[in-house]
Amino acid sequence: MNTNDRLFSTVTPVSRTELLEREIKALSKISQIICHSETIEKTFQDVLAVLHDTAGMKHGLISITDSEYTSVQVSTIHSGTDENFKGGRIKYRSGEGIIGRILSHGNPIVLGRISSEPNFLDRLELYNFELPFVGVPIENVSGKTIGVLAAQPESPADDLLAERTQFMETVAHLLSQTVRLLVNEEKGQEIATERDELRREVRATFSFENMVIGHTSLMRRVFDQARRVAKWDSTVLVLGESGTGKELISSAIHYNSPRAKQPYIRLNCAALPETLLESELFGHEKGAFTGAVKQRKGRFEQADGGTLFLDEIGEISPMFQAKLLRILQEGEFERVGGTQTIRVDLRIVAATNRHLETEVEKGNFREDLYYRLNVMTIKIPPLRERRADIPELAEFLLSKLAKKQSRELSLTNTAVRMLMNYSWPGNVRELENCLERASIMSEGGTVDCDAISMTGLNQEVPPHPAHIDLPPTDLSDDNLDEREKVIAALEQAGWVQAKAARLLGMTPRQIAYRIQTLNINVRRI
Repeated sequence: MNTNDRLFSTVTPVSRTELLEREIKALSKISQIICHSETIEKTFQDVLAVLHDTAGMKHGLISITDSEYTSVQVSTIHSGTDENFKGGRIKYRSGEGIIGRILSHGNPIVLGRISSEPNFLDRLELYNFELPFVGVPIENVSGKTIGVLAAQPESPADDLLAERTQFMETVAHLLSQTVRLLVNEEKGQEIATERDELRREVRATFSFENMVIGHTSLMRRVFDQARRVAKWDSTVLVLGESGTGKELISSAIHYNSPRAKQPYIRLNCAALPETLLESELFGHEKGAFTGAVKQRKGRFEQADGGTLFLDEIGEISPMFQAKLLRILQEGEFERVGGTQTIRVDLRIVAATNRHLETEVEKGNFREDLYYRLNVMTIKIPPLRERRADIPELAEFLLSKLAKKQSRELSLTNTAVRMLMNYSWPGNVRELENCLERASIMSEGGTVDCDAISMTGLNQEVPPHPAHIDLPPTDLSDDNLDEREKVIAALEQAGWVQAKAARLLGMTPRQIAYRIQTLNINVRRI
């Protein structure tokens, strides 16, 4: 018999009146502890100490459920010794042992004697098996079990065991708000941590240092303009063909601005008919039209304090342009079906692939709206005007694909030259799609001319080839197949077959035969 067993065997039974007085005193102390608690952990410790010292409920424990309600972890233990917290890492799965059963069905469990219950798991090694055990659920407002409070009466089972159980349920009810705060606090910390991680990831993704791909003067000017305007609240108009990355520039402006922690809301104006566009931007009141079953905030309200990106702004009708002009001028609007004027503070970044000046001349776009949007204009050049950026851009896009496919991918010099000799009407988006198709066709992970050809890319020769510092392909490289060597030689020879033949140690007749049998498309300069 251990020390605790000897102490329990000598405890004098108490009367109902004496027990009631002790429990009332304990509840009074517990109420004060909860009202003046500094931390949740300290509250748990002090409450269990009162159960131990005042109410005669020894070895008290409080277990808290996880976010999925599939297990409880022992959070606090009080045994009247210096080992009060030795069980802090012990968990009980739902339905496991007495604690787990309370979690699973949400009902109190009372044992007149622990030794009579074979499912009792003595993981804490604290309890006297000849004495009772009382465990009760701690519930949230909807009745869901979010924790367990348990303790062992100091005396053998008697006719007062029901009163002790009722007392424990009352304590559990007092603790429920504290436990709910702990659960919400933990979830809040998880959400906050996840939010901070996402913010760091977004800032890294859209930082100008990570976004500047290519070093042509055209692109350096674009990123310099975006970096400078990001600091201010000026309206920005981003111009460029489809696939040039207008939304990427808009995101970079927002996430590098003082509004970075506020909402970034996007809307493609060409994706919605005018009847829905007004409701989508301005919101609507309940009953404003058929299907408006409740009030809804529009994109302008959602973006309050942050940035609103209006893509394809050139597609909106002249009638809707007038409505848009008012909010850009005054910063206020009414919801559809409403009369209350709503003011917002946000930054507008608009984008279009149309030539708005031409649209203004034709009468398709309001001149006053154009000048309201055209505060700071950033024009993104098409890929065909910055071919020198293609090698670096292709490597960057291929590295993204390599992470996506969980393997190493590389690009041969001849493949890069092939990419550079194409006009890319779909710009960066088309290049990315081409590389993805080529990587799929490259089982070994090396994207070469054959893989590029299989994507259906039509080779062209630009009228003014861009200057790049690509090293010439080593024609003695054993890793190159015959087709790649012939193409590389032709590239280095400016597609003069006689000169390419000399580089390869062939006769003009031999290289002409290789070109024909290897199905090489000879370019005419």
